[in-house]
Amino acid sequence: QVQLVESGGGLVQAGGSLRLSCAASRSTYSINVMGWYRQAPGNQRELVAAISSGGSQDYADSVKDRFTISRDNAKNTVYLQMNSLKPEDTAVYYCYAVVWPQPKYWGQGTQVTVSS
Repeated sequence: QVQLVESGGGLVQAGGSLRLSCAASRSTYSINVMGWYRQAPGNQRELVAAISSGGSQDYADSVKDRFTISRDNAKNTVYLQMNSLKPEDTAVYYCYAVVWPQPKYWGQGTQVTVSS
């Protein structure tokens, strides 16, 4: 079992920055993949960024060069640094964790709103 608690969402103007945090209830050394999805009203949930236990990263094309995912295993926490935010980044952001072969674990979500 993994419990995930997100924080750091909020309201920001276009061009601004936010950092999301996702704290896991167990050592992130034991978690194969952690990352973030987002879901805007009327849209499907989409993968934003992911990071493996080995440090490999993956990003959606729409956020490359603007968002950076990182993990601090000492704090059992994954971060998503979001720069140059755009109104289309507005969504609920969900942290997830994968411990193979179990299904994904999800956080409760945190709202990010970018005003134009």
